[in-house]
Amino acid sequence: MPDRKRYPSDLSDERWALIEPVITAWKAAHPSASGHQGAYEMREVVNAILYQSRTGCQWEYLPHDLPPRSAALLLREMAGRRHRPGGP
Repeated sequence: MPDRKRYPSDLSDERWALIEPVITAWKAAHPSASGHQGAYEMREVVNAILYQSRTGCQWEYLPHDLPPRSAALLLREMAGRRHRPGGP
């Protein structure tokens, strides 16, 4: 995990241990068409989503020590497609 002060919304090590296998399996099943692996740790991307959800801040106001909204929104959008009725 990066050297930054933790936010109250950050995943604990225990919670990350529960969801990391799910995210790893999802990424393996949905590889990037360009082969790009991503510039940010998935745990930090999830922390950005949790921060926004918990605080209700606008995406462009995410703290600078979290991944940018583009990384968080992409994961959120792609994960949401799986649960939409009639979606791919």
